[in-house]
Amino acid sequence: MEGIQLKSNPQVASVFTNYPDYVRSQMLTLRELVLETAKEIDSITEVEETLKWGEPSYLTKIGSTLRMDWKAKTPNQYALYFKCTSRLVETFKAVFKNTFEFEGKRAIVFQLNNELPREELSYCIKAALTYHKVKHLPTLGI
Repeated sequence: MEGIQLKSNPQVASVFTNYPDYVRSQMLTLRELVLETAKEIDSITEVEETLKWGEPSYLTKIGSTLRMDWKAKTPNQYALYFKCTSRLVETFKAVFKNTFEFEGKRAIVFQLNNELPREELSYCIKAALTYHKVKHLPTLGI
């Protein structure tokens, strides 16, 4: 990644490898979008890719933890998780209420057969990765 350092825990790769074949490409696409978005943010020089609760997670010094996962109990969907005590999901609901499905105050849920709304999702990812710099803004800079 040009201009940004990725510190990746090697165990993250095995989580992606262990996803079922039919979901792995969507999970890798979501990962790629997180890393591409981080690369576009001037104030981010390092992203830590690690596991939190066994899920691929992304942290920056100025952001809130962002996690992603697919779960066997809901095999046709996967999700991007945010800290539930933040204003992230409530803001995403206000700005993108007709674009995403949400799970409470903690997640954006995607259906496996649907295409990711990449542009809108990149705004949400950017807000999470820079949360501590934008949390005072009414719509988190979106």
